[in-house]
Amino acid sequence: MPLMTGIVGLPNVGKSTLFNAITRAGAESANYPFCTIDPNVGVVDVPDERLERLAEMFKPQRVVPTTFQFVDIAGLVKGASRGEGLGNKFLAHIREVDAIIHVVRCFEDENITHVDGRVDPEGDIETINLELVLADLESVERRLERTSRQKKSGDKEIVKEHEALLKLREGLAEGIPARRIGLSEEERERVRHLNLLTFKKVLYAANVGEADVADPDANPHVRTVRRIAEAEGAGVIPICARLEAEIAELQEEDRRQFLEELRLKASGLDRLVAAAYRLLGLITFFTAGEKEVRAWTIREGTKAPQAAGVIHSDFEKGFIRAEVIAYEDLTAAGSMAQARERGLVRLEGKDYVVQDGDVMHFRFAV
Repeated sequence: MPLMTGIVGLPNVGKSTLFNAITRAGAESANYPFCTIDPNVGVVDVPDERLERLAEMFKPQRVVPTTFQFVDIAGLVKGASRGEGLGNKFLAHIREVDAIIHVVRCFEDENITHVDGRVDPEGDIETINLELVLADLESVERRLERTSRQKKSGDKEIVKEHEALLKLREGLAEGIPARRIGLSEEERERVRHLNLLTFKKVLYAANVGEADVADPDANPHVRTVRRIAEAEGAGVIPICARLEAEIAELQEEDRRQFLEELRLKASGLDRLVAAAYRLLGLITFFTAGEKEVRAWTIREGTKAPQAAGVIHSDFEKGFIRAEVIAYEDLTAAGSMAQARERGLVRLEGKDYVVQDGDVMHFRFAV
């Protein structure tokens, strides 16, 4: 599923360091603005304990986790909406992603230059939000010029789009992101073709120093980010990008021991990846057998035939029905054979909406 989450932020806030840790892709990271010009794209596994448990149960020849893409996007500066710095490239790359992870610097380090000469999470967030809002306002203004002429024809669809655009312009002019303006679902659908930047969902990554890992909320900068995120209805994941980059280089056993020493149940990266996955409205279903146990990504609300199509288009075309059992029911039973004996495996048809954690086997005919 080609869904992408873009990592954005001002220069030198730790975006590329975080990206390197997530993907182990080795994106260039250096202490000067615009180090990242073209976006680096990396595919990351989605951590899921359920997959490990199913692998223990079925003992397959291979185990395949589900994945999605992270994109490391060039740092932004004030005036990006007018083309300052790498603004035009930055904005174009954001348009291509489905959601945004906004990395905010919450650490003090005189050896790492801040583009504005000071650590100010609130100011940093305002800078990026303003540039995205201004870029969207320009897009809306251009479209309004066109619909102002077209609505004279009496086309009801154009008239309704024009009205939605007017509401957007009013909110954007006040600095309000499009996602918070309060458009109805019908109005959002009428302007979806504009692919506005501030319609995209946002997750804040508060990048802290190593000393703050155990208790990030003791850091006043993190508390500032939480306050802003709460007002927006967004999530916050405190994370130390530098430490995560070191953890990512460790072998699995060493990694677990290191996390135990830090008294952490999961790495910041695992929490970030899981949160980004949820941000995109994604869920996981599983297929399981002796040859392979595999996790598959679908959007929440996907029906069984379309879920089958994620595996292979023929599965969707020839869909007959699906054998389904909830992960919790299967693990409680202890085996698929026991689950069948207990009547826990059900047959579902074309209208079945797949649930997160479903273990499925599709019947189809081509």
